[in-house]
Amino acid sequence: MSLGGFDIFVIVVVILAILLLFALVKTVPQGYAYTVERFGRYTRTLQPGLNILTPFIERIGAKMNVMEQVLDIPTQEVITKDNASVAADAVAFFQVLNPAQAAYQIANLENAIQNITMTNIRSVMGSMDLDELLSNRDVINDKLLRVVDEAVHPWGIKVTRIEIKDIQPPKDLVESMARQMKAEREKRALVLEAEGARNAQILRAEGAKQAAVLQAEGEREAAFREAEARERLAEAEARATQFVSDAIAAGDVHAINYFVAQKYTEALVEIGKANNSKIVLMPLEASSLIGSLGGIGAIAKEVFGDGNGPAPSGPRPQPPRPARSTPTVTAVVPPFTPPTSER
Repeated sequence: MSLGGFDIFVIVVVILAILLLFALVKTVPQGYAYTVERFGRYTRTLQPGLNILTPFIERIGAKMNVMEQVLDIPTQEVITKDNASVAADAVAFFQVLNPAQAAYQIANLENAIQNITMTNIRSVMGSMDLDELLSNRDVINDKLLRVVDEAVHPWGIKVTRIEIKDIQPPKDLVESMARQMKAEREKRALVLEAEGARNAQILRAEGAKQAAVLQAEGEREAAFREAEARERLAEAEARATQFVSDAIAAGDVHAINYFVAQKYTEALVEIGKANNSKIVLMPLEASSLIGSLGGIGAIAKEVFGDGNGPAPSGPRPQPPRPARSTPTVTAVVPPFTPPTSER
């Protein structure tokens, strides 16, 4: 089948319409921004979605990725403030905020960001000592982020984060640092051990001090109580003696007989408790002591009664005199004569 001139014209018009449609409508994917140039001059930026251009007059200039991107910073040698050589690498995160500036203010954007970051790493890390460099990575990251973000701001770029990945000192320096760390730990151990021994001695001394204080207080309390007991005993003895003296002054013979008999009996008990071996000759008969005891019993019966009724209030009866072949002995104990010993 042969095509006529009209058919060919229709086909050409359809093809041109299709080409015109493609040139007129542009679709921008999410996460990208396209710049539009009119006769080579930037006019506007196309946002994600369906956009219409003027055919044959406007065209797409640069296709910029506006998502946050990651850029590896290669390893480089850095000389620290104390002349130590270290190798450091990093990673940078950036985002295009202004596609027109990123497209037309700088050529080879990623290479520019990489080089400016490497330069500032050498500047920031070179101004610090090695110990400060190894222990203050957060400070390094903050300084780098602030400096680099300010440098790339005219390009429409926002640096969101810069992280130092690794810092590698020389091997001999690492060995020296390990020995230094070991020495520091040994020093701390010795210091802690000495402090522990000192604290233990202080605690032992405090314990001994408190024990001595408590012992002294106990001895003082015991001495005080013993003195108080002796004082009360002396008061009781003085009161008993006063009662006996009052009885004697009143002419009560039974009281003096009781007092003398009690002392006499106590003296005999003390003589019997002696540990040394000896023979003691008493200058009195045994019946005298029995008579004294009988006199004491009579006195007690007269004072307290015989248990069947109250004590009589009349004159006190004289204690009975024991019947003997020898001259009778009264309840009054004769004066004590010192004993004589016969070897």
